[in-house]
Amino acid sequence: MTSRAIMFMGTGSDVGKSLIVAGLARALNNRGLRVAPFKPQNMSNNAAVTSDGGEIGRAQALQARAARVDTTVHMNPILLKPESTTGAQVIVQGKRFGTMKAREFFSARSQFMPAIGESFARLCESNDIVLAEGAGSPAESNLRKGDLANFGFAQQFQVPAILVGDIHRGGVIASIVGTCAMLDSADNELLKAFLINKFHGDPKLFDEGLTDIISRTKLQNLGVIPHFEPARNLPAEDAVALEDIAEDRSKGFKVVVLRLPRIANFDDLDPLATEPNVSLSFLKPGDHIPGDTKLVIIPGSKSTISDLNALHQAGWDIDLKAHVRRGGHVLGLCGGYQMLGCKIADPNGIEGEAQSVSGLGLLDVETTLLPEKSVTQTTATHLGTGEIISAYEIHLGKTTGTDCTRPFAITPHGPDGAISRDGLVTGTYLHGCLSNDAFRSAYLKSCGGDSSKINYERLVEDTLDNLAAHLERHVNIDLILSLSAQPKFNT
Repeated sequence: MTSRAIMFMGTGSDVGKSLIVAGLARALNNRGLRVAPFKPQNMSNNAAVTSDGGEIGRAQALQARAARVDTTVHMNPILLKPESTTGAQVIVQGKRFGTMKAREFFSARSQFMPAIGESFARLCESNDIVLAEGAGSPAESNLRKGDLANFGFAQQFQVPAILVGDIHRGGVIASIVGTCAMLDSADNELLKAFLINKFHGDPKLFDEGLTDIISRTKLQNLGVIPHFEPARNLPAEDAVALEDIAEDRSKGFKVVVLRLPRIANFDDLDPLATEPNVSLSFLKPGDHIPGDTKLVIIPGSKSTISDLNALHQAGWDIDLKAHVRRGGHVLGLCGGYQMLGCKIADPNGIEGEAQSVSGLGLLDVETTLLPEKSVTQTTATHLGTGEIISAYEIHLGKTTGTDCTRPFAITPHGPDGAISRDGLVTGTYLHGCLSNDAFRSAYLKSCGGDSSKINYERLVEDTLDNLAAHLERHVNIDLILSLSAQPKFNT
């Protein structure tokens, strides 16, 4: 095995590791290298369906696209999908392992290292370089023992690491120096260099800061990366990114998304954010649905019953019914589709205690949550427009009822979704449907909107190309390659 690897860790969450790995994956592939992304442990409710039929984090799917390779479950062998403040669904090599409380997972997490090692080895066997990505911060001393996500993985396979700091949030010198100070000598030995991300202004003004970091840490400087504004065109991994979406009420067609506490796969809405004739806003609990809204979208949820309760508590059920009475449209995606029905039954206690709850009653359907998860990529035909949709499904449950006789689309395994008798309320399990330009244009038109016919997939590709060029200009990629090393596997 001659593959090399290097790992990117952050001084904290949301410092831009995922974006940097995506850009480097495209840049290195442009240089003729076979590249694979890898994240040993991820926590995100933004998941993607892989080519081999499992789940990984959305960021790793984007990185695979940047590397121009098919996705595989081995790119993210452990995926934690939070279902509550203290527990998460555990996905191992793409398949649902079960739901575990945080303490339970941490006490038993060493059992998952073999799966991580197997997946990492598979990627190393077929690629020239593997770009690994850490999670959160490696300096959390209370999490170091039994760690899978950062230096626990790096030490296991002797993968050198690079530390990424976000200068935009402030305190980048202290965050880099402080991270190094918190590491033990063995972990510091694997940490080779640092990157400064999201810089605004004249980088020369930070020369003294770079000198100070180098002096205090003895790390090599790989570069200062100016803020890459087009990153907004790429899918985000964490819901914290929703904070940066600003509403422009000057546009004509108003689309409102209900920001549920356990919102999942919110990148479904990214294509709408690129539409110049659409005003897209995410409402928080406590915000009312404006009267001039044309389309309300209820997104996916990792905990459908819990989020349905939160929706009621926010008073959105009343707002939604008033919105429909005014002739407004509603689109429910996956968990949002389930909420639109008359009832959600959880006889097996998948989301907690066994129970049955009333839904919004905007669709004449009922959902039963079942242990078997549907995880598949699919192609469907939208019945209202005849447009072809490339999409994917990730859901637990089966939905039936009168409105299912008016399906949203036809897939190879049968009808999908439901539409109300008056045509104002629609539900579907097809994630990613809005990424299909012809469908998105036709659907917006059917709701009274106007699409500029943006080529969304081309926009993503162009952004990845521009990101790669951006990193080629500002990062010492040759030094990154020289710092990478052949992993050590116990045989």
